[in-house]
Amino acid sequence: EMVAGVNEKFGPCHVKIMRVSDMTRAKQTANIIASFLPNVERADPDDLLNEGRPAHTIPGGKVSPSTIEAVDKQHPKIEAAFQKYFYRAPMPEEESKDEDKDDTTTVKHEFEIIVGHANVIRYFLCRALQLPPEAWLRLCIFNCSLTYLTIRPTGTVSCRMLGDVGHLPYGMTTFSMHHGYNW
Repeated sequence: EMVAGVNEKFGPCHVKIMRVSDMTRAKQTANIIASFLPNVERADPDDLLNEGRPAHTIPGGKVSPSTIEAVDKQHPKIEAAFQKYFYRAPMPEEESKDEDKDDTTTVKHEFEIIVGHANVIRYFLCRALQLPPEAWLRLCIFNCSLTYLTIRPTGTVSCRMLGDVGHLPYGMTTFSMHHGYNW
C-alpha cells in the first residue's frame, strides 16, 4: 500500500531499468513498483546493494569493535555498488538540426531506479555529491521514500529529492521504529 502512490511520482519519465537489493523487503517493494511500470526492464537482484554499515561516522564517539568489524567488512561491497551504478552518461553527440526530424521522440533523460536500503542510499548520496561519506548517518530518510539524483555528462551531480514521502499519507510515514514526523 505504501508504494502504490509511487507511480504518479515517475510520471512520463523514461525509466531505463530498475535495480534491487537481494534482500527480501527490497525485492517485495520492487515487485510492487514493477506492477506499476510493467515495461521497465528489471535487473537481477544484486547483493552489492544489500543493507549494511557503509562507512564509519565522524564525529563518532565510542564505537564497539563489532561495529568497526561490520563497517570494515561491508564498506568495500557498498563502495563497489556505488562504482557500478553511479557514472556519467556519455556526452551527447552534436546532431545537425533537421527541420523534418520529430524532436518529441528523442529521449533526453534516462532514469534508473534503485530499490534499496536507507544506509546504502545515504552513503550513495554523500559519495555522489562529493561529501565526506562519513556524514551518511547525519541524513535521515523515511521508509519507502524517493531520492532523486541527477548525474550530468559533465560529471556534475545534483540532489533533486532526498527522502521524499509526498506520495504517502502521514500515518504511513515511518523511519526505523518511528511513525510520522514527530519523533
